[in-house]
Amino acid sequence: MKIFRGHRQTGLAPACALTIGNFDGVHRGHQAMLGLLRAEAAQRGLPSCAVTFEPHPRDYFAAALQQPELAPARVGTMRDKLAQLRVCGLDQVVVLPFNQALASLSPQAFIDEVLLRGLGARYVLVGDDFRFGAKRAGDYALLDAAGQAQGFEVARMNSYEVHGLRVSSTEVRAALAAGDMPAAERLLGRPYTISGHVVHGRKLGRSLAESAPSLGDGFRTLNLRFDHWKPAASGIFAVLVHGLTDEPLQGVANLGVRPSLDPNDVNRGRVLLETHCLDWPAELGTDGGYGKIIRVELLLKLHDELKYDGLEALTAGIAKDCADARAFFASGSGQSPSNSVAHEQTQRQTRRDRIR
Repeated sequence: MKIFRGHRQTGLAPACALTIGNFDGVHRGHQAMLGLLRAEAAQRGLPSCAVTFEPHPRDYFAAALQQPELAPARVGTMRDKLAQLRVCGLDQVVVLPFNQALASLSPQAFIDEVLLRGLGARYVLVGDDFRFGAKRAGDYALLDAAGQAQGFEVARMNSYEVHGLRVSSTEVRAALAAGDMPAAERLLGRPYTISGHVVHGRKLGRSLAESAPSLGDGFRTLNLRFDHWKPAASGIFAVLVHGLTDEPLQGVANLGVRPSLDPNDVNRGRVLLETHCLDWPAELGTDGGYGKIIRVELLLKLHDELKYDGLEALTAGIAKDCADARAFFASGSGQSPSNSVAHEQTQRQTRRDRIR
């Protein structure tokens, strides 16, 4: 899969079949639409293309209006979105930088400049609630009329439902906000995961281990940091970690801002996924996780983030979380239906695909 940043890039296919969306989470509804797109593209002998945006349009307008509360919670990072789009078998993805210039394009200008001159659209597939252009003035009827007048096909796909529930990023966010990981998995069609490069933190876990031998030989954590990201999920989770060894490692993770710690520390109060493997592989050594790309499956929410009164209380809280996670895995409930294939795909995407 080729990835391009912007619609005026060398290497873009001269003509394509495309769909447009934010694709936050790449849930089962997105997957159904992308499967239909691939089939229609193959029938026409065209490459398949997904057009998406970064930042999310609502993120852009929230910043422009200085109203951060308007920004949506994000189901996934750009890395995870691209990895899942790759799994869907697309030929190319175009990431449009959502800025003032793009936001101000009229619907007809978007069709002319982006879809036709930029991307060579010959077939455009959209959802039943699709809106586009400045002030969301464009809809399916306008797009369909333009297609008839300008010589490209337009099709619309109805909402995808599971047991009568419309699958949407909004529903995924609601499940994650409630900590209902099985519901999120049903909507996504896979366990909820977050991937990223392991970065250095403040090394607090090593000092905590000295006061709590029950935590094992060093309370090592794997830190994934996210700039300008408001996660749909937060709290403490029992997790599986892929990418460090051949088999996934059981662990417990904190996703959030860690309210018990100093907001001015090395993480500066930013969102962090901080994961502790319950049994650290000796072959990795003390610093064997740094720089690696890992994929963390969030299987069970243990509780919301808590603010502890001092390091002693924090240490006791972490010890209890580890014990609860071990009990969860010992019960057999933590058997992951996924395997290492998705992580290998994520690594290949990172090595081979480049935003152009």
